[in-house]
This record gives sequence, structure tokens and C-alpha cells, in this order.
Amino acid sequence: MSRRAKGGAALTTASAAPAPVRRLRCAVYTRKSTEEGLEQAFNSLDAQRDSCEAYVASQRAEGWTLVPDRYDDGGVSGATLERPALRRLLADIERGLVDVVVVYKIDRLSRALMDFARLVELFDAHRVTFVSVTQSFNTTTSMGRLTLNILLSFAQFEREVIGERIRDKFAASRARGIWMGGKVPLGYDVRERKLVVNEVEAATVRRVFEGFAEVQSATTLARQLRAEGLTSKSGRLLDKGDIYKLLQNRTYLGEATHKGQSFPGEHRGIIPRELWDRVHAVLATSPRARGNSNRHQSPALLKGLIYGADGRAMSPTHTWRRGRLYRYYVSQGALKGTQAGQGPDATLVRRISAAEIEAAVVTQVRALLCQPEVIVGTWAAARASDPGLTEGEVRGALGSLEPLWGELFPAEQARIIGLLVERVTVSASGADIRLRVAGLASLVRDLRAGRVAVLEEAA
Repeated sequence: MSRRAKGGAALTTASAAPAPVRRLRCAVYTRKSTEEGLEQAFNSLDAQRDSCEAYVASQRAEGWTLVPDRYDDGGVSGATLERPALRRLLADIERGLVDVVVVYKIDRLSRALMDFARLVELFDAHRVTFVSVTQSFNTTTSMGRLTLNILLSFAQFEREVIGERIRDKFAASRARGIWMGGKVPLGYDVRERKLVVNEVEAATVRRVFEGFAEVQSATTLARQLRAEGLTSKSGRLLDKGDIYKLLQNRTYLGEATHKGQSFPGEHRGIIPRELWDRVHAVLATSPRARGNSNRHQSPALLKGLIYGADGRAMSPTHTWRRGRLYRYYVSQGALKGTQAGQGPDATLVRRISAAEIEAAVVTQVRALLCQPEVIVGTWAAARASDPGLTEGEVRGALGSLEPLWGELFPAEQARIIGLLVERVTVSASGADIRLRVAGLASLVRDLRAGRVAVLEEAA
């Protein structure tokens, strides 16, 4: 119905229909850095959610509604974006299921300015609005972004100051010798937040230090400790790595360390200073140098195994020239002064370089270990004590010696040669080597059991 206004214009009395309100799906995100108090019936996460839900309810007239999912991260730092609930929230945003993200404070979402900037970019890309209940601003405006950056800068500053306070307190406590937590070392227990000596484990620690000072090899010592059944705190048999960690731990001196500095500790030490100094005098030497230190004093590799063509043993000898050691195997005739050209001995090898003949014997032995007939013979001999042993296992064990040989201790090389070689006969035409099949079977057992001593890797 209409009526004519003054001047003849017609006015419509019916009002226009109101515009529909857009429905906005709101996701509430909550976070707490620590797990303390989360077991309570009403905790910090619940308090944050109540405030956010009340805010969403106040905006119901604007079309705001809660999504059914909860996005709660308890016991997770805001310094990282790798949080389970946050990852679910971001995935739902990318799927177009969220229009508004509501938090109690902006630092609940992130404490890092760069991380928050990435989140805001993601929100903008999917036309999602971000709302802080206690710090109202609109991230779609330049003023809102400025406010957001200022607030985030202060949040990050607060986090860094708190971190500095914690680090300073930790350093001051360590300087006073106070135990500040962490992995409890073997030999100690923790009682009333203090280290207390565990006498049973302390005996193992002393055995490690005393054993290393004696044998000067973590590899050899580890083999001994495993044979004795000595274990780490977790019950695992001690290995070479465990030994080195124990030997470097100044806790056993009764000291507390922090960033390379040592301070007198509140706890009682296990190792006397004299033993610590002896061990570290050994550690100051290269492991490979320790392995080679007795090379010249080691028995000759072929002593008692090498013979001349006349059937008489050849004896090891050596000489020094200009500070260098030269080793030889010499025939009995040469040792007794028999001259070349006198009788049948003139055709014999009177003297041979130890390095050359030993290298030749080792090369031939290593080549023979790959021969099918040697592998089958070794397998047959080894099955007498291990019926379940397969030919493939024998082949694998003998094959493992090839790359391992150069890493063996000199004494271990001599032991293996003694196991494998029955006799080496040297003549003008070359060297004839006779192997021991029983020795091969014994070597296979040692290799499979890990009873072969190798040089340690340089530290």
C-alpha cells in the first residue's frame, strides 16, 4: 500500500527484509607449557576454554558458533609449532572447516614472532580471522597487525628473559656443586635431589678405571667386562663407548661440571685423583699409537713356524741402522757361521726379510681362506662342535677376516697365524705354506663370537 506525498511522489510503507547473518565457525585453541596441574578436575586449559566460549557466545548475534572439536595442547612449549592440537587446527583450516580462531592470549598460540607471522599468513590465505579474548584486535587491518607485532615482541622478550634466568640459576647451582638433575651416572643413586654412592655399581666403575689403567685398551677391557657380566645402569653389557664415557666423567672425582668448568660437588667421589690421572695419561696417547706401542716387542709373526729347505728352523733377529729397525729370519747355518758355497747348504736361503716373508705368508693365507675346498674342510671340522653351523656361516666368518686383518693387534695377528699355519718352508723357489684345518675351525668360532681383538679407532 502506498500514498501520494506532497508534490505527487509515491512513498512505499513496507520496510525492506533484513540481510542474512553469515555463520562463522569458531575454533577455540588452548595451551599450557607444563603438565603441572593438568590432572586437576578444572585446570588452566579449562579456564582458557571457558573464557573463549563465553566470548563466542557474546558474538552469537554476529553468527559466531563453536566447532565441535577441541584443540588443547597440554605440556607443550609455545616456542615450537610442532604441537598435536595445533597441527590438527591448521589442517582443519586448510580444509575450510574454520572461520575464526579464538584464544585467551596471543602467546597461547605462539611465543615466537616469526612463527606467529607464518600462522597469520596461513590464516589470511584461508580468510580466517584471529581473535584474542583479552587483547582484542583485528588481524585484517594494518593497525591490528602493528598491535599484534608489538605484543608478540614483548611475549618473545619475556620468554628469552625467563630462559636466561633459568640458565643463570642452573650455572650458579652447578658452581656450588648441586646436582641439577639429568641422567644419573653409573655408581650413584638420587636421594632427596642429591647424588648418593651406590656401592654395588661403584665397584663396577672402579673396575673400569683400574682395568683401563692396566690394559690401556677399551676394546680389550670391554671384552673382559662382558665376560665378567658387568653392565650399565640400564642392565646392558658395557661396551667400548660406555667405557670412554665413564673415563671422561668427572662426577667420579666428586666434582660438578658446567660448560667445561669443574667445581667441587656435594656428592662423594668414587675414583681417587691418582687413578684418574693415570687413566688420563693413557688417554692422552692416540689409541692407535697405544695399539702399536709394543709392536717391536711383539713376538715375530712366524717364530716357530718358518723352516729352511733343510728342515731346520729359521730364527728371528733384528738390527738397527740409522735409528731404524730391520727384522730378519736367519737360517741356523748362517747363525753358526756357515759360509755360502760350503756343501749343500749353498742352495739354501740364509737370510730373509721378516717384513717381506710375513707379508707374503699373510697374503697367501688370506687368499687360501677364500678357496672353496678350504671353506668346505673348515665347515666339516667346525661341525664337530657346532652341528647347526652352515657352510654359508663359515664362508661369511672367514670372509670377514679379510677387511679386518689390518685392524688387528700385532699379538692377535700372531695368534691367528699360529692357529692357521702349521709350517712355512722357505726355499730359493718360494715359500710353501701348510694350514691347520682344526685351527681354521677355531678361528671361525672366535670370529663368530667376536673374540678377535682389533685396534681402537683414533679418538
